[in-house]
Amino acid sequence: MGAVAADGSVVVAGAVSGTVLSSVPSRLDTGLLDVTIASDAREPRPAGTRGILDLWFTGRPTTLNRWARYDRKLRHEWAGVALAHHRRSPDQPAGTVFHLDGRFVADIEGFYCAIGEAINGPGGYFGWNLGALDDCLSGTWGAAAPFRLLWHNSAVARQHLAAGHDRHRHAPAVTLDTLVQMLTAHLIDVELR
Repeated sequence: MGAVAADGSVVVAGAVSGTVLSSVPSRLDTGLLDVTIASDAREPRPAGTRGILDLWFTGRPTTLNRWARYDRKLRHEWAGVALAHHRRSPDQPAGTVFHLDGRFVADIEGFYCAIGEAINGPGGYFGWNLGALDDCLSGTWGAAAPFRLLWHNSAVARQHLAAGHDRHRHAPAVTLDTLVQMLTAHLIDVELR
C-alpha cells in the first residue's frame, strides 16, 4: 500500500512516512513483506486511525459517507488515506454537474471528505486543506473547470462553517462563504440547496 521512491523515502497508506531500512519476506503469509522504516517522531496519530486504515486495507470504500461517523481529527486522517489511494484518471469533462452531500459538513474536514466523494466517488479525494483544494481545482484531480456543484443540505455548513476562531487549527475558521468564493474564483458554479 505504499511506494518507495529512488531516494528510499516511502509513504504507506498516508499514515507512515520515512526511509526504508530493510524488507524481508514475512512469516505471516507468502507475498507479504516485513518492512523496517526509519521515521521522524511526529505527533502520534489520533486513536481510531488504525480503524480507518483497516477499513481501507481491502480497497477503497464503495459506499458514500463512511467518514461521517468520525470526529474532526479522524476525518482529517480519512482525507489523508483518501489522498494516498487517489487514482489518477482523466478529469470529468468541463460542464459536469457534481452533487455534494452536505448532511455531514459540520466542520471543514467534513467538507473535504464530502467534496472528495462528490467529485471522485466513495472514498474520493479532492483536497484536505485550502492549498490542496486550490490545487485540485486547477485540474487533473477528477474535475475540469468550469463545472457545476450542487451543494445539498448547505444549511448544515452555513451553521457550522461560520466566522470565528478554529481552535483545532489555531487559525481563523474557514467559512462557507470562503469556500464558495474560492470555488467561484475557479469558475465553479455553486448552487447552495
